Amino acid sequence: MQQERIERDGRADFDFLIGRWNVHHRRLRERLKGSTAWEEFVGTSIARPLLGGLGNIDENIMERASGRLEGVSMRLYNPLSRQWSIYWADNVSLVLQPPMIGGFAQGRGEFYDQELFEGRAIFCRFIWSDITETACRWEQAFSADGGISWETNWIMEFTRQE
Repeated sequence: MQQERIERDGRADFDFLIGRWNVHHRRLRERLKGSTAWEEFVGTSIARPLLGGLGNIDENIMERASGRLEGVSMRLYNPLSRQWSIYWADNVSLVLQPPMIGGFAQGRGEFYDQELFEGRAIFCRFIWSDITETACRWEQAFSADGGISWETNWIMEFTRQE
């Protein structure tokens, strides 16, 4: 008897994020320049489901020394490709950014895109990890050498609000 391969449906991968969060941010002051100076600030995030569970949206407020940053993430799951697309817009760029594409395996989410940074093409990576009922971690990294090396430039530690 031939054993069927059962593919995992990832539409619930971001269910952990639904709700209200306090967020501690660490953001590298200069990116892809060898900097080790970090800016730290706090924020909040509120996430809710969309499209019957095939997506979600979150609103983010970040209290930086340079002023308040407001942003929104929208995540959409494609059941055919079994991949997520993550879109971002904020009150500084006022543009819906091209999506990060990826998915989850063994409790860790990895998402990638190629974008322009200071006039040159780079790779960008998001990682979601350390996911529990009350906490999770997100980090962003850039690669200017085609993914050989990565510089983590933004880390967010989420703690669920009571």
